[in-house]
Amino acid sequence: MLPITNQVQTAQQTTKHYGITSPISLALPKESDLALTQKLTEALKPFGVFEEELELQRRILVLGKLNTLVKEWIREISESKNIPASLIDNVGGKIFTFGSYRLGVHTKGADIDALCVAPRHVERTDFFSSFYEKLKEQEEVKDLRAVEEAFVPVIKLSFDGIEIDILFARLALQTIPENLDLRDDGLLKNLDIRCIRSLNGCRVTDEILHLVPNIENFRLTLRAIKLWAKRHNIYSNILGFLGGVSWAMLVARTCQLYPNAVASTLVHKFFLVFSKWEWPNPVLLKQPEDCNLNLPVWDPRVTPSDRYHLMPIITPAYPQQNSTYNVSVSTRNIMVEEFKQGLAITDEILQNKADWSKLFEAPNFFQKYKYVLNLRLRLMRHVSNRVGLVESKIRILVGNLEKNEFITLAHVNPQSFPGPKEGSEKEEFSTMWVIGIDFKKMEGSEHLNVDLTFDIQSFTDTVYRQAISSKMFEPDMKITAMHVKRKQLHQLLPDLVILKRRKHSTEGLRAMNESSVDLSLDSDNSMSMPSPTGASSSAAAKSGVSAILFLKVAPSLPFFSAPQGPLPTQILKVKRTLLEARLLLEVCVDSVVTYVLSYISLALF
Repeated sequence: MLPITNQVQTAQQTTKHYGITSPISLALPKESDLALTQKLTEALKPFGVFEEELELQRRILVLGKLNTLVKEWIREISESKNIPASLIDNVGGKIFTFGSYRLGVHTKGADIDALCVAPRHVERTDFFSSFYEKLKEQEEVKDLRAVEEAFVPVIKLSFDGIEIDILFARLALQTIPENLDLRDDGLLKNLDIRCIRSLNGCRVTDEILHLVPNIENFRLTLRAIKLWAKRHNIYSNILGFLGGVSWAMLVARTCQLYPNAVASTLVHKFFLVFSKWEWPNPVLLKQPEDCNLNLPVWDPRVTPSDRYHLMPIITPAYPQQNSTYNVSVSTRNIMVEEFKQGLAITDEILQNKADWSKLFEAPNFFQKYKYVLNLRLRLMRHVSNRVGLVESKIRILVGNLEKNEFITLAHVNPQSFPGPKEGSEKEEFSTMWVIGIDFKKMEGSEHLNVDLTFDIQSFTDTVYRQAISSKMFEPDMKITAMHVKRKQLHQLLPDLVILKRRKHSTEGLRAMNESSVDLSLDSDNSMSMPSPTGASSSAAAKSGVSAILFLKVAPSLPFFSAPQGPLPTQILKVKRTLLEARLLLEVCVDSVVTYVLSYISLALF
């Protein structure tokens, strides 16, 4: 990182115009701004956001070895395909990086996103066969796995203890020069869509760095904002918040608006700008350009679905895309509120009424919401793609909850937790997500029951259907959801929420199973939550709004009280088989309908 004085000298030389509008201010930093920036740097250090020089050098060494392997492999492929010897000497091939490492804001132990760029005679099948085998031969390589069927195909590995994800792009070039600039739009001509997707990460990252006035000021500001977002549970693209590239673009836009400001000022201006931003006006780092390659780009004038995006942040490289299409009403409201609180805190810091540590204080998520929905995935063994499948669909559940007339906000905590043990002899893997819920304040709400049966059922059906169609479904895959009050969280999260434990009587509590209404609250001490259909339901109603939980069988079946004790194993198997059959039938019907509609379209045209 540049010394503060160097940053000021660089700032004084910034005269170039950046962004799609003129800067808000060209003011140079004052001595107080420099002092606050130094304090900001010191406040960030305990959180491990800076990597030691020795570790940084190790990453550079690992990437150098990987780059050498790529060149060797491409040379071997070229020889096997009878490429002329005159070309083989200069055929090239190169590893590019993108994401947080390329931006220069990676943290200790973070993985590296990399891209292998090869000339036109090297096929994707070569990458996932011969290059995969070459990696397997390296003794520094561990945990090697190929994910060829992914939306963006990738090889994952650990190289000398550093996690690396490698994408592949085959360019329409005879050779790959060392000085290749991936921002050149002409490189996209005659490429298949998978290569374009693979190139996108590098192209976007390089454009961001090219579009900020001062890279060092940008990096320190982005480190601070990313840490703040993670501490405040709003860092997750997959769950409807913002991911790394979106936070980077917001910080880059702030840098464009205040090109001469140092990091302490930029952090404050970040909150000022985006607490007042009139969404859904898009955030753009540059004017979109049309390269006439007929690739789909974000344009609400042309694409009707783009008009419904709530918080558009548009990537600067062609084909321009909205990086925040997952944002929902709830997640946008949560983030805007956090921006306002961040502004209030940084106002205090600039007035010397508070320290930077206050900005990075983590709020207690589990104290913030009186009502919580606990979502749990249970498997007989840990399978990361199944966990990822469920997590990728949670935003659908949040969307369902938002449509409920009694719910004003649904906030899913981006951090997942290990589920409580069942107490059975069988090994079981369990992952848990927590969704905080705010209910609408209404007259007479103390006696209001909110039925979430359909909202949750449609979510679980979607997950099971996706699992079946992608061949990830297994009979031991169980998704359950339950309504939990804040005072009961200690039964689920004893290490995270310090609440006074109370003695609970388990007498008369109803044990649930996966074929009926799941109202049990499994925990380390095997306590259960009383059923709202039982004697305790009236007491629960007096304490405020309560939610009726869902059926994990077809919604058409009647809502019924759970039986005393577990159902016989045979009945469970039958019901499970019926659920699988129903979902499989729906998948088949969807396929048949799609086929028929396609046939009709062909017949018409």
